[in-house]
Formats: sequence, C-alpha cells, structure tokens
Amino acid sequence: MIRVAAVGDIHMAPESQGTLRPSFDTLPECADVLLLAGDLTRHGTPEEAAVVAREIEGLAVPVVAVLGNHDHHDERPEEVTAILRDAGAHVLEGEAVVVTAGGARIGVAGTKGFGGGFVGRCAGEFGEPLMKEFVRYTRRSADALHGALKDLGGRDCDVRIALTHFAPVPDTLAGEPLEIYPFLGSYLLAEAIDTGGADLAVHGHAHAGTEHGMTSGGVRVRNVAQPVIGHAFHVYHLPGGPDPRQGA
Repeated sequence: MIRVAAVGDIHMAPESQGTLRPSFDTLPECADVLLLAGDLTRHGTPEEAAVVAREIEGLAVPVVAVLGNHDHHDERPEEVTAILRDAGAHVLEGEAVVVTAGGARIGVAGTKGFGGGFVGRCAGEFGEPLMKEFVRYTRRSADALHGALKDLGGRDCDVRIALTHFAPVPDTLAGEPLEIYPFLGSYLLAEAIDTGGADLAVHGHAHAGTEHGMTSGGVRVRNVAQPVIGHAFHVYHLPGGPDPRQGA
C-alpha cells in the first residue's frame, strides 16, 4: 500500500514559522510522500517562501509541490520555486517526477492549472484577445499535465498522481458560491487527467469546498486545501508497491 500525504493552501508567512513542522516530522510514521497543492505562501514573496522552505527542509519523505495563485502574487514565482527546490522539494509546472519510497515508485505530474469553468458553464476561446488568452493559458496547463502523465506511463511507476492547485472537477467545489466556479478550476484539467492516466488527483484553492470528488473517467479527486481538511495534511492510500510476501 502506498501512503500519500497531501495539503494545500497553507499560506505561510513569517509569523507562522514552525506551525507545521511538528506534524511534518511525523510523516515517516504514516506516509511515503508529501504533496503540496499550491498557495504555500500568502503573497508569493521570497521571504515567505523561505518560511515554507524551513518547514520542509530535511524531511524524511520526498516532497513534491506546485505553486498556486498566491505564490504568483508578487510576480516572482521563479524565486519562490528556487527557494523551495533548494530546500529539497520537487516543484513542478507541466513536469513529472518519480520518487522512490518504501520500494515503491510514485509518479507525480504537476501544474498550477487555471480557471475557465466546467462543462456547460465554461469560457471559450472567442472574442477579445484577453478572453482567448485566458482560456489558452488553461489549455496549455492542461496539455502539459496530460503530457507529464503520459510520460509517467512509460516510467514503470506503481502509481501516477496528478497534482494541481486549481480544481479539475466541480464536485470538490461544493460549498463555494456558484458564481466563482469559473475562477476555481477547469474541466480541461479533468480531461487531461482522464486521458493521460492517473490513480489519484489532488488539488487545493477552494477553501470552502468539499474534499471528495471524481472525474467522469473515474479518477478520484481530493481537495486538500487546509481549510477543507482541517489538519496539517491528510493521508490517502493507494494500492501498489512491492509485494510484502517477497523476500528482500
């Protein structure tokens, strides 16, 4: 069994230093990997990124992350990414990584994603250039996620996980005002997950949403925004890994 710990929307700043580290230090007892689903900082400053870095540096499990909209606010996402990578995190944007834990190969494909809405109530590539670019940005993110998942399909992974900040399905937005659904996610991400192939999809962003959802293709989706799960992280169990009946 593969154990996946995940949390998003921790929104750290200098005054929150040290609040998550005691919980993160328990991860080896209950999880094989930690996924961070974006909005790791409040305003995307390097100073805030350094706070996050100290929370995760030297953890005994691999850490894989994507950035969120808050992490872009100060318009220095490259600096935020570099600080987190220096602390040992794999920070993904349209990329994939395979981490090994407990003898299992865990593949994670990640992108921030973007908005646009869901089938029947979504934006289209029509009209003003700004509107077309809005949708094209999401499509580029979804296409990159699809490519990263397909890449994992050829890398002998025990499980494949899609990690985003924006939501791929409306199920996990239940509790949020319907009027803002187009700004919380896009069906294009779900299409990428279903066609690229994944065993689990994890996202954040929707603070007032719901934890459990599913793509139309049957992939489990989990909203791990900290205000939703109410804990430092949640752990999800996926079948896979070495057969415990086999000798070392």
